[in-house]
Amino acid sequence: MTAKKSDVANVAQNLNRLLNSPTYRLAEDDIDFLKSSYGRESRILAEYSKVERTLERERIISTIIVFGSARIKSPQDAAAALQRVEKDLERDPNNPVKIAELSRAKTAVQFSKYYQVAREFGELVAQKNAPYNEEFDDRGGIRVSKERRLVVCTGGGPGIMEAANRGSYDADEASIGFNIKLPFEQQPNPFVSSSLCFNFRYFAIRKQHFMLRAKALVAFPGGFGTFDELFEALTLRQTGKMQDLPVVLYGRDFWEKVVNFQYLVDSGMISSQDLNLFHYAETAKEGLQFIKDYYEKKRD
Repeated sequence: MTAKKSDVANVAQNLNRLLNSPTYRLAEDDIDFLKSSYGRESRILAEYSKVERTLERERIISTIIVFGSARIKSPQDAAAALQRVEKDLERDPNNPVKIAELSRAKTAVQFSKYYQVAREFGELVAQKNAPYNEEFDDRGGIRVSKERRLVVCTGGGPGIMEAANRGSYDADEASIGFNIKLPFEQQPNPFVSSSLCFNFRYFAIRKQHFMLRAKALVAFPGGFGTFDELFEALTLRQTGKMQDLPVVLYGRDFWEKVVNFQYLVDSGMISSQDLNLFHYAETAKEGLQFIKDYYEKKRD
């Protein structure tokens, strides 16, 4: 049977449509599918695997997680902001908005001490671990990488996160930043190591990576995000769903004002033993010493 010319044309057109059809694309090349709700499980697995493979390649064995407010400024920035507000208020001393701004600026100066403590903490951790995180080849004195332990790990953003990463940067040591894609603009702070800077879509996968290698958790004053991470970790510790690790809360005055832990005990919501799940500290050395003592007691 002889094919009609119109049939030949139709077949050629149909083949062209097939080759250009979204269903014919390799799944890995189908961006529309991968970004759809149907591609969610693939995205979740890829997000977990990408970070895990990278941390394995970079030989990250364990971490110290540092949480805290993204809004806490460095002492220099807080002081400069206060001066600007004071000058504005001098020109309009009865403006209620500027009076409120002055109050917030003064508070920011007070809380800026935690930026400095977090920076010192990051530097102390890096200095303590530097001898263990690198070694020299006996044959040629070549500096080579080895397993990295107790690496500072933050959410990768500004404020306290920046301070802790900056401390490691000051000591010329690597640190991790687990940034996350948010509706409003956010970018990693410039002190995270470039090979250890990640961007997450899913909070759940980010949380999992925070905890997988954690050997200590350090929380500075913060807001919803800090509370979320802290209380999730305390719940996991309380229920035995994660590894045993020390939890350090910087700024006892802050934490006791915002959370009445003793009332939780008195009202029967938690047990008195649960108060042993965390320890208060004020200085960088004090917090690091507690972590050190914690593991020394476990070895005894």
